[in-house]
Amino acid sequence: MRHTKTLGRTVSPQVLRLTDRAVPAAQTVKPSSMSRKLTAVFLSALLLSLGWLGFSGLTLSVAFVPLLWISSSYDDSRRSWWKVFGWALLTFVLWNAATIWWIWNATWVGPFAATLVSTTLNMIAFMLFHTVSKKAPKALAYTILVAAWITTEYWYTTGEFSFPWLILGNGFSESAWAVQWYEYTGVFGGSLWVLVTNILVFEAWRSRKRSAAVKAALVATVPTMVSAAIYFTYKPSERSMRVTVIQPNVDCYDKFHGDIARQERNLLELIAEAPADVRFIAMPETALTNYLYEPSVTAAPIVDSIASLLRAKGSDAIVVSGANTWRRYDDGTQTETARRNEYGYYDLFNSAIAVSSDGEVDIYHKSRLVIGVEKTPLPKLFEWLEFLVIDLGGTVGQLGVGTHPEVFSSGNVKAGPSICYEAIYGDFYGGFVRRGAEAMLVISNDGWWGDTPGYKRLFAFCRLRAIEHRRAIARSANTGISGFISERGDDGQRLGWDRRGILTDEVTLNARLTFYTRYGDYIARISQYLTLLCVLYFIAYRVKRKNYLVK
Repeated sequence: MRHTKTLGRTVSPQVLRLTDRAVPAAQTVKPSSMSRKLTAVFLSALLLSLGWLGFSGLTLSVAFVPLLWISSSYDDSRRSWWKVFGWALLTFVLWNAATIWWIWNATWVGPFAATLVSTTLNMIAFMLFHTVSKKAPKALAYTILVAAWITTEYWYTTGEFSFPWLILGNGFSESAWAVQWYEYTGVFGGSLWVLVTNILVFEAWRSRKRSAAVKAALVATVPTMVSAAIYFTYKPSERSMRVTVIQPNVDCYDKFHGDIARQERNLLELIAEAPADVRFIAMPETALTNYLYEPSVTAAPIVDSIASLLRAKGSDAIVVSGANTWRRYDDGTQTETARRNEYGYYDLFNSAIAVSSDGEVDIYHKSRLVIGVEKTPLPKLFEWLEFLVIDLGGTVGQLGVGTHPEVFSSGNVKAGPSICYEAIYGDFYGGFVRRGAEAMLVISNDGWWGDTPGYKRLFAFCRLRAIEHRRAIARSANTGISGFISERGDDGQRLGWDRRGILTDEVTLNARLTFYTRYGDYIARISQYLTLLCVLYFIAYRVKRKNYLVK
């Protein structure tokens, strides 16, 4: 038998033939494994995205399963850690790209900045889970995944960089019937449900045990069954009022530089069409484009025109309109957000004003401002980035900030005037209700994204707010979707994209406070403490484990 020498060793022909066959086999396994993981990434991103694309959010219950499978397929080496990092990063970037791409219509900076912050927070939670899962008990790892994920969602809600669009619980805005229990938990309860269900489904799939499958099925279906029962048995309040919402359909990019007198005539014509017996007439955010000086706002010509029109109609209605307002300060009394010119310090506000037939005016200042448009986060650090400020019409840069929600009254009825972006924040939105709002008016100017999913999601998120606080909503948009939402999240009359007109409907009045209204984002607050305790436990576990191995 002929032998061959290789690197000083004698190798038989049989071994060489085996080696020749092994190499191609190994090369075919790697691409197959890579393609399976890539398929898992795209599947996870798709299942995560559907709830923000106009489809049901129920796919969220299995959206993390492919990603959990990727995590479980790697060992605890540093090289494997970075591979999981790459797969998770790709998943979350694709999720963001699929659901917030429309921001590009207003600014190229927006989608990149939002994706950077959102993905970073997602990665903190998921990679913390992956790290713990390889070095500690499974129960601890899964607890960290749930608690840390909700914690980072909460940080995105309350932090300086705030755009909580992709909170998992928001994904059910098209399936309001399935999350009626949000009146007890808010959207963070939805996030909790999604994460726990994914974990149980993954464990059932991996173990192939019937008991595990039954447990996963129960957790996935029982909350929806409970929700359906609440939905079909819910009795709305018997008290109601009539409300008119106005959609002037003015191009949001032209409205601040166009013919202001013509726009004001347009608004007055639409107010004149409202029935005389309505309690509130809602107009969009920044509907009044002239800057109104707050100490003399009652003397503004447009305010006098609105009051005169109401008197001529014999109407006791309150007109609630978005407006740009400003206020001047003496030296030493200015706020942190105040600007300065040659006349002194002043603040510009995105406001809601309430005008009555006698000319009296109440003012509410928007408190949750849009990052990069109305607010500069950490201004001392980022003021050098002012050239990236997004001009979406009206006042840009750092605006003055309201201190807390306010309510407007019409007779013995109180309504909360939430301005656009504020309707994303469940706990903050509840502040209007805690101050006595029996119904909600949402005024918005969300047409700058064009006919894309952006304005549709803003309207859909209002369904979740209606459920959380059991307050009916009348929504007025510049263009987009104006309409009504019931206490249980059902749509009423609506005006769609690029439509001018008014809608009038009965809006129920509810004085009851839900559990969530009273206690707010308690699930998220508890999650912060739980995350800290789990991390400390993990550190102690690893120290003890190392000491044991030394002994």
